[in-house]
Amino acid sequence: MPGSLTDRFLARLIDGVILAVVVWGVVSSLLTSIIIGGALGYRSSAYFVLGTVLALLGLAINLGYYALLETRTGQTVGKMVLKLRVQGPDGQLPTLEQSLRRNAFLAVGVAGTVAADILGIIPGIGGFLGALASLVFGLGALALVIYIAYTINEDATGRQGWHDRFAGGTRVLKEATQPMQTPPPAPPAA
Repeated sequence: MPGSLTDRFLARLIDGVILAVVVWGVVSSLLTSIIIGGALGYRSSAYFVLGTVLALLGLAINLGYYALLETRTGQTVGKMVLKLRVQGPDGQLPTLEQSLRRNAFLAVGVAGTVAADILGIIPGIGGFLGALASLVFGLGALALVIYIAYTINEDATGRQGWHDRFAGGTRVLKEATQPMQTPPPAPPAA
């Protein structure tokens, strides 16, 4: 049975919280202390390097998390909690390419961060251009997420989103739950 939009959203939310703690809590703290507290110090170039490295490393961690877990077990932590499993078009675990393709939409937001960092270097108008690029890419990322949700909802039989079709036909299935076994009634007391 295909996973519902609500279950898939909640699974992504759980995974998002886990990744936010890792990337923004742990990795960001370490990189800040290495880059800002290290050789570059408190210069504007240090913040440029920090923002760009953190965005790219965050994307790599996010894609790595989904790719590793989906190709090895078919489940991320969020999918495990909600009893969902990703299958490739052949019914087996998705390949690395399929997993990366179905999660490629995550790169749009990162592109905005990197573009904002690069444009921010331009004297005078860099801050404005960087903010504009960040806004455009951020809205693009939001539009992709909404479109994916729409396409999952519109496919009443398979619940495949645009990203599933982009990956060659991956599917997210709800694992069948076992009915609760009730013990037989106790024999009457003699």
